[in-house]
Amino acid sequence: MRLWRSIWRGPLAAFALSAALLTGLAVPATADDTQAQPQTITVDPNGTGRVYEGVGAISGGGGTSRLIVDYPEPERSQILDYLFKPGYGASLNILKVEIGSDTDSSNGAEPSHERARGEVNCDRGYEWWLMEEAKKRNPAIKLYGLEWGVPGWFQGGFWSQDNIGYLTDWLGCARKHHLDIDYLGGWNEKGWDAQWYVDLKAALRREGYDKVKLIAADNAGWQVATDLKNDPAFNAAVDVVGIHYPCTAIHCSSSADALSLGKPIFASESGWNDYMTGGTRLAAEINHEYVDGRMTAFIDWPAAYGWYPTIQYAGSGFLKANEPWTGHYELGPTLWTVAQTGQFARPGWQYIDSASGYLNGGGTYVSLRSPGGRPDYSTVIETTEATGPQTISLRPGAGLPGGPLRVVSTEVSSTDPATWFARGDDLRPAADGSYQITVQPGRVYTLTSLAVDRKGAATSPATPVSRPLSLPFEESFQSYPYAATPRYFSDMEGAFEVAKCAGRTDRGKCLRQVITKQPNKWTKVPAPLTLVGDASWTDYEASTDVLLEQSGSAELLGRINGQHDPRKKPNLVLWQGYHFKVSDTGEWSLYVIQADGTTRTLASGTVDALGTGTWHRLALRFQGAAVSALIDGKEVAAVTDATFDHGQSGLALDSYINAQFDRFAVTAH
Repeated sequence: MRLWRSIWRGPLAAFALSAALLTGLAVPATADDTQAQPQTITVDPNGTGRVYEGVGAISGGGGTSRLIVDYPEPERSQILDYLFKPGYGASLNILKVEIGSDTDSSNGAEPSHERARGEVNCDRGYEWWLMEEAKKRNPAIKLYGLEWGVPGWFQGGFWSQDNIGYLTDWLGCARKHHLDIDYLGGWNEKGWDAQWYVDLKAALRREGYDKVKLIAADNAGWQVATDLKNDPAFNAAVDVVGIHYPCTAIHCSSSADALSLGKPIFASESGWNDYMTGGTRLAAEINHEYVDGRMTAFIDWPAAYGWYPTIQYAGSGFLKANEPWTGHYELGPTLWTVAQTGQFARPGWQYIDSASGYLNGGGTYVSLRSPGGRPDYSTVIETTEATGPQTISLRPGAGLPGGPLRVVSTEVSSTDPATWFARGDDLRPAADGSYQITVQPGRVYTLTSLAVDRKGAATSPATPVSRPLSLPFEESFQSYPYAATPRYFSDMEGAFEVAKCAGRTDRGKCLRQVITKQPNKWTKVPAPLTLVGDASWTDYEASTDVLLEQSGSAELLGRINGQHDPRKKPNLVLWQGYHFKVSDTGEWSLYVIQADGTTRTLASGTVDALGTGTWHRLALRFQGAAVSALIDGKEVAAVTDATFDHGQSGLALDSYINAQFDRFAVTAH
């Protein structure tokens, strides 16, 4: 706890101490503390505390679950069980999903349910499917919708009446899918408009969605709580304070204004934690959120690493599921760290403030009890900041169960599955009714009166092994319903979906980019683009037929190796690799986007105009450092370039125009 203590002794120490006294929060121990061992935790069933709302995760921020939907059975159901099945895996209580708008929102673009005013299609995208699957496994799971971007047809931008109608139409779609939405947010990490929330709440009541609770403001920092305190109308419209990333690795913030509102406080997005290495951070964070800041729900971004490794934040999530062609998926200690809370507390349980605090030797503990009757209880202890073992005496108050306590623990940085969610020996009460346990550093423990703990066992040596997507990979688009996203295609911007072919009587369906008005964006992807295939492919030929419906350029991508960091110049979300760009005028260029985001043209020229409304075939070939490009079977470029030697393929446009693609193929070369 060295970093924590240095912060505590700094210039904010007096404020932090006064805030702790004001709110009843425990002040962490210092190195000079000489409390006797063992440390005693008294679990008073009559103790006061806030109501626990649950642990959850996000499907969104663009395409984070995109590849899960393409998984075969039974592996797809196994993945969903590990996320949502109560008492089995993470046992999530909240599923937060993106309300799509056909624009990139970190890791891809999710389809909009309303691309023009009044044109509502309730079957676009996979979030409906995911919410339905979550509800099948846990009917009590809470559903939460949030926007990152919005369609370009709105008059007045995001904070508009058009968006309020868009949201109520989305809620109508949810009803058609027999889904009740519990929470609705505003604009992800883009500020807030108090009057808009007031108007949205009025619209929800008017349209019969009065049970939907509004969360403000899905932004970092606590200014929204102060605004709520100072604006009675805004305060009346908002039901939950939702804050993004309120924690460091060892401390979570809060504010006196937030605590004074009497509303639930959610960590409505935390995360970026790797499925193998994120357990240490999450073990500390879930406990610290309550101990430090009285936050009662933890929502992780994302639920699963279900996207291509060529897209940013690879590895984040509770599990890895981005290889649908084999069915291979992977679990790690991160999922089981969350399960240490998810399996042993239920929304509606109550935190016990007097039994929640800091361990003398580093770490934290929280205690929760079930409501009413003969309560069950659980105490979750994390020792991520401890440097040695600590002995704890747990003393249940009168009225709590006095029999054996179950002990489950996870070694949060271990790669050995035997140490994840491991059942220990039951604790037996001493003559005075107390229980004693010695906890080791780098772990999270749950001591519980509940007679449940199930470590899902679907993964085994029989789980399909990891291997590249085999070549040839060919897609004719004929087997899909109209408006579907074809297998393994992942849109980064715009919407590439199955549609009726133009000018081809022998072929019924093609892939069509359908967004022609730029959405109100959340990130900086310049124009429509979709990725497909395996990032480990090396020598191959990628080819496709293309038809431009309006003037512009289409691109065929190859050896796409990774995503340029948009925080660096040129401040755009770009995909590193080779791009073959062809215009309706006949101008073409072969260029490579390098790791630093700069573009280097390898070859360029002009052929006879391709025009619009006519089909042409583009191809890119890779053989070692030899790169060539073809139009209608004629080689127009042959260069030597060793910038990238592997990567996936994709399709792109230079602007928001309609274009069609057919007979897409990647073959070994």
